[in-house]
Amino acid sequence: MQNLYNKLIELSESRQYPFHMPGHKRNTDSTPLKGAFQCDITEIDDFDNLHDEEGIILEAEERANRLYGAHRTYFSVNGSTAGVLAAVSASVKSGGTILAARGSHKSFYHAAFLRNLNIKYLPNKTDNELKIPGVYSKDDVENYLDDSVEAVFITSPTYEGKCSDIAGIARICHERNIPLIVDAAHGAHFGFGKEYDKEQEYSSVPQNAVKQGADIVIHSIHKTLPSMTQTALIHISDYKGLADEVKKYLRIYQTSSPSYVLMASIDLCMEELEKNSDSFIKNLLDYRNAISVKTSGLHNIAIAGADIIDDPAKVVIFDRTGTMTGKQIYGILREEYSLQLEMAGEKIALAILSGWDSEEGIDRLIQAVSEIDEKIQETKINTETSVNNITDGKKSAEYPLADLKLSEAWDKTSEETLLQEANGKISGDFINLYPPGIPLIVPGEVFSEELIEEICGYLDEDLNVQGVVSKPGGTGYFVRTLK
Repeated sequence: MQNLYNKLIELSESRQYPFHMPGHKRNTDSTPLKGAFQCDITEIDDFDNLHDEEGIILEAEERANRLYGAHRTYFSVNGSTAGVLAAVSASVKSGGTILAARGSHKSFYHAAFLRNLNIKYLPNKTDNELKIPGVYSKDDVENYLDDSVEAVFITSPTYEGKCSDIAGIARICHERNIPLIVDAAHGAHFGFGKEYDKEQEYSSVPQNAVKQGADIVIHSIHKTLPSMTQTALIHISDYKGLADEVKKYLRIYQTSSPSYVLMASIDLCMEELEKNSDSFIKNLLDYRNAISVKTSGLHNIAIAGADIIDDPAKVVIFDRTGTMTGKQIYGILREEYSLQLEMAGEKIALAILSGWDSEEGIDRLIQAVSEIDEKIQETKINTETSVNNITDGKKSAEYPLADLKLSEAWDKTSEETLLQEANGKISGDFINLYPPGIPLIVPGEVFSEELIEEICGYLDEDLNVQGVVSKPGGTGYFVRTLK
């Protein structure tokens, strides 16, 4: 079967002249993006249409579907965001109720807003040591299901690589005849490869949510696989015509001029998995296990192991003594060692691995965290300082709700309020750390003293807090609250 990329190259080398969009006309001299422009076309004869595929794009989607094993698989060139929007819209009627974890990505809340949904929350679960979102068992979900719930939405793996019991949760959902949606944006590499050396900390990657029985699974293949940014897959089971409903909403939430460069990137990624997934996963596991082995003797800096983090692609770095914050670790690795990590949190710095990393890069990371650990140890010995755990005295923020739905609150008139004076007021906008884009507060929730303290702490650590505005002249931080 010819892949989409080769078909595009064939066109670029033909005598067909483009009297059609896009405006660069495949002229490789138009900008430095020569390779991309060579393959960038619109929906012309022989190249199918993403919104009504029946030719080469359909064949490419079917290739992806064979790899993951769903009923149908669709391409997204609007990332996992479009997949989440379509999945939620297809699964719950307008004004209905969905059960979800509070720590869901902001795209979930955008879908709830657009569909005027009632959100019923699972209990907020957090890893107390690392201050990262926790995961859910089937009992967690079963205890919160009632007749009003039309679908369940779970993020697994989490941004940091923790996995919920998807197989168990799927069984509970199907007993109640409702679909399970899994935001597995960071798990596109799950289910590939085989089990390798069992004596290693990581001998395999977790199973795919599709194979575990989820009804809709969204994968951002660009996050952990060799594909371009903004590429994603949406897998749908054969459940009550969900595939047709998801397709309907993908036509709404995706651009009407989808990028053939991005679609070709997805197809090439699937071809790479067909041919080389075993070696890709083995490389990933070898890199991750090398990091574990070579950092196991550190005194202060630690790498969270398989007892905490399920996904070997996620390297969660923290200072077990509490001497350094995640932001400090992240900053030192970037500024002093030229190692750009994925994100920084209150306690952790997060690096993402893939089978396309290099031994040189892995060795540099190991060397860097080892040197940071040594410097911390020397400082403690020379100054005879005691360790001050940064989490002491901090309480987890609560999320009290006003008598308002998200969609109602976000549509109401709001005003700027000094953050320190927002206690008891109703939020009129989202506030979230980015990455990963999980809201600290959503419209309709009430600011508490604990949450304000938490947000101020993130600002003091110079983390990227979206939804908080600083005014010129140092007059403070402001948030949106309802009038």
